[in-house]
Amino acid sequence: MPKTASAALLTRARRLSKSARSIHWRLAVFGITVTASLLLWGCSKPNTGSRATTSEIHNVTRKALDNLVFVEGGTFMLGDVGVLSGRPYTTLDDDNKPPVEVSLDSYSISKFETTWGDFLVYLRDVNRADIYTPDAGFKSARVLPITANNDPLSPNYYRKPAWSPNYQEAEGYCAWLAEKTGYPFALPTEAQWEFAARSRGRDVPYATNDGTMKNDTYLQRPDQYVDPSIPPSGNALSHSSLKKERRPVGSYPPSPIGLYDMTGNVAEWTQDWYNKDAYKHIASHNPHGPDAPSDPYNPEKVVRDYAGHGDYLGGGDTVFVRGSESIDNPSNGFRCVVNQGMPVE
Repeated sequence: MPKTASAALLTRARRLSKSARSIHWRLAVFGITVTASLLLWGCSKPNTGSRATTSEIHNVTRKALDNLVFVEGGTFMLGDVGVLSGRPYTTLDDDNKPPVEVSLDSYSISKFETTWGDFLVYLRDVNRADIYTPDAGFKSARVLPITANNDPLSPNYYRKPAWSPNYQEAEGYCAWLAEKTGYPFALPTEAQWEFAARSRGRDVPYATNDGTMKNDTYLQRPDQYVDPSIPPSGNALSHSSLKKERRPVGSYPPSPIGLYDMTGNVAEWTQDWYNKDAYKHIASHNPHGPDAPSDPYNPEKVVRDYAGHGDYLGGGDTVFVRGSESIDNPSNGFRCVVNQGMPVE
């Protein structure tokens, strides 16, 4: 055999040997990892259900598309427009004053807050449902489990709004919808959220059917007398976030453009980083808020609809309030938008 051919074969053999050793090492590490994972799973045994089925995923994504409301873009005053007439809607906050003129391209937004049923299909599909359990160290689950059920009397009834365990999973859910549907789903910017809540920028304090707030009374009683079977009253639900019970989405009349619960039920994440002076530096077209958190050691996002937390002092339940909450806060819901200038068909 020629020396060149012999050398080539020797080199190839050495490569195969090295590859075999690498594969053997990886399999060994994989075996250790799997064994450790199984041991940990055996200790906690979280009751979070099996992986989501193709049918479940299809149903969630189909509903996500069917429940979109197209919002024609336009120009409006973002912030507390009451100050323009000398009667501010919010008297305890200055981070929404003075209002600023911005314009938005058209987009679509979900008419409902994301429900427990849909949110758990996502968590199960991405294999993260089992990390939000008390056994896995998620302490908030002791107060409100991250799960869904078919009991209309339960805070986790599948049609009630989900409380995302953190900002990342709310953002992840919208990104998951984008991956599954091919449409550009995302969390709304705070400008998109307020424009929709005010029915394309109208001068109204509440995102209800008539711009007024008639609070459902069923949570305004001692806990032992709270009865979820009582039919809804009024046109919105605002009560302390310490009470985790809420109404199923769509329990009250929609806003003039067909949106539900943008006043009350649960507060909602937006994608903007919070900065109290954001309106002084905001872009005039399709604003997205600051590029980074004000405090990198305590990153906070803008949360809207503090009526969902039961706030009402100083106009705290109006659509103009800007909340700042840590990205690890487990007490907020959310809805998604589709950033496309035409209605989704």
